Amino acid sequence: MTVFECCNDMFILDCGLAFPDMDMPGVDIVIPDFTYVEGNKDKIRGIVITHGHEDHIGGLAYLLKKINVPIYGTRMTLGLIEGKLEEHGLLKQAKLIEVEPRTTVRMGCMAVEFIKVNHSIPGAVGMAIHTPAGIIVHTGDFKVDFSPIDDEIIDLARFGELGSRGVLALMADSTNAERTGFTCSERTVGGSFEKLFKRAEGKRIIIATFSSNVHRVQQIIDQAKNYNRKVAVFGRSMVHVIEKATELGYLKVPKGIMIDIDEMNRYPDDQIVLVTTGSQGEPLSALTRMAMNSHKKVTITPNDFIIISAKPIPGNEKYVTRVVNELMKSGAEVIYESMYEVHVSGHACQEELKLIQALTKPKFFIPVHGEYKHLVKHAEIAKSMGMPSDHIIISKIGDVIETDGNSMRIVSQVPAGRVMVDGLGVGDVGSIVLRDRKHLSQDGLIIVVIGIERAANAVVAGPDIISRGFVYVRESEELMDEARNVMTTVLDNCNARDLKEWGTLKTKLRDVLSDFIYAKTKRSPMILPIIMEV
Repeated sequence: MTVFECCNDMFILDCGLAFPDMDMPGVDIVIPDFTYVEGNKDKIRGIVITHGHEDHIGGLAYLLKKINVPIYGTRMTLGLIEGKLEEHGLLKQAKLIEVEPRTTVRMGCMAVEFIKVNHSIPGAVGMAIHTPAGIIVHTGDFKVDFSPIDDEIIDLARFGELGSRGVLALMADSTNAERTGFTCSERTVGGSFEKLFKRAEGKRIIIATFSSNVHRVQQIIDQAKNYNRKVAVFGRSMVHVIEKATELGYLKVPKGIMIDIDEMNRYPDDQIVLVTTGSQGEPLSALTRMAMNSHKKVTITPNDFIIISAKPIPGNEKYVTRVVNELMKSGAEVIYESMYEVHVSGHACQEELKLIQALTKPKFFIPVHGEYKHLVKHAEIAKSMGMPSDHIIISKIGDVIETDGNSMRIVSQVPAGRVMVDGLGVGDVGSIVLRDRKHLSQDGLIIVVIGIERAANAVVAGPDIISRGFVYVRESEELMDEARNVMTTVLDNCNARDLKEWGTLKTKLRDVLSDFIYAKTKRSPMILPIIMEV
């Protein structure tokens, strides 16, 4: 999420989400901190969206609950946004405005021009932001594909025109900055599919890919038609995207080729292609459930030919490996990215990044979108093309970059960061809650329950000890009995004043039991003393 501000006008470019890391147990998604935007909502003229991937549109519904401004995007992008807003009950009040590439939208004293780019989803655009200080080019997520499936080639001519007019700053996608050469065309995957479909003769084909990669799904459908196979679709996001892409004309499906999941049993295996989610090994995805033999409608057999048409996102490798292992244990043949060209990236490699630099000839350069190491690598590429190092800005989340058209630098910071969403709670899970969850997950929980009669100021029940996730109580009765005796000793040594001061009593019980448990087991479970008034 990027905010552009000039005089009394602001607009937002993209508003996505991130998926939780391993150190965020129980968190569903992570969205940006909207504090600064909320504080300036009267200045905001609109939101422009580069494309319809979750990391660019996933936070919109949460932002629109706080500020309602127009959203500008291409047809496919808005189609996917509609689905998101409908889930949150916001669609009726949202102002969605469709734009075509090469059109310009006014944002107060600034104007945003949409420029066609190639990516792994249809309708992707970059932006030229025309400001009083100069033109800023933002590529969005992009690659250069001269033979795209939809025949709509990236508008390099427009990037060149802007470069000849003078570009103040270039903000470019850095995801593949470490990869040399060019990104392959999506059509190379089609050639691989053709060979693999031929090889899978007599078997059922299952293909896992990203739900948003409409061009990949189009090539699967084309090959299914060539080999007289029917296509069934699994996974909620996959079904939603395919329905929307077909409705908007981005996906061309021959009549009678798509079948419902429940109709699969009417056809022999060699007439079926299943297209499913789960290419990243997500625990609840359709492919993972098939691998773990917990899917209600699909059982993996040696007669299955499975293609994982995606590259593991960094951090997901072990999940994907686990799924591949389980599928192979069921006897299926599994094809994955490192073996064949069944996936190409949607992001530009080094030579394409250089091409955009050469066309736009920017005065300043801000690498965006990628891990910090990708931004640094992209900065090195810019330097290799003659960009002075003091004209390159690698910014952190929350940095304010200021320019007057002559100089550009980081001047301050605004409130920014990660807001965690857990169920219906937005932002109510913070570092302390996460710390407690990690503690519980690593060492378990012990609850000490005591009944105290207030009038007599005496212990009348307990101490009872309840354990969860610490030890199996039936096999550790001796330890539990000793712990109970330790707690009884503490209570016996308490004077009348301590029994009245419940806060002090709880602390004493917690400290003594914690020391005892650690001495016996070298573990530190969470200890919760509960005092009940009888």
